[in-house]
Amino acid sequence: MNSFMDWFWLMVWWFAFVMYLVVLFQIIADLFRDRELNGWLKALWMIFLIILPFLAGAIYLIARGRGMGQRQAEQMSASRAETDAYIRNVAASTPAASPTAQVSEAKALLDSGAIDEREFAVLKAKALA
Repeated sequence: MNSFMDWFWLMVWWFAFVMYLVVLFQIIADLFRDRELNGWLKALWMIFLIILPFLAGAIYLIARGRGMGQRQAEQMSASRAETDAYIRNVAASTPAASPTAQVSEAKALLDSGAIDEREFAVLKAKALA
């Protein structure tokens, strides 16, 4: 690096390279996310991306770019629905312990020697509050 401009152009090229990799990985992820495209067409797109990556990436974005966004949005909404269903399932199957059960658990800990009287009093007060 002999000058500021050399450094500046190096950063510009690094930025362009990283952005190219991001777009390439988005295209590859979209290829495998698409359930309508058969395996042979996916393989042809991958070969095309390996042999002529810039041209294949540009063609893919022009030809299938709108569908990329729709497929990603569908995947995100499906993922959110699965997460919400899981949270509802776990929340429904874990009943809140009654104060009596909490005090008895604390008493069992006290009897086993895991906690002392002061900690037992704090747990008991918290359970009854």
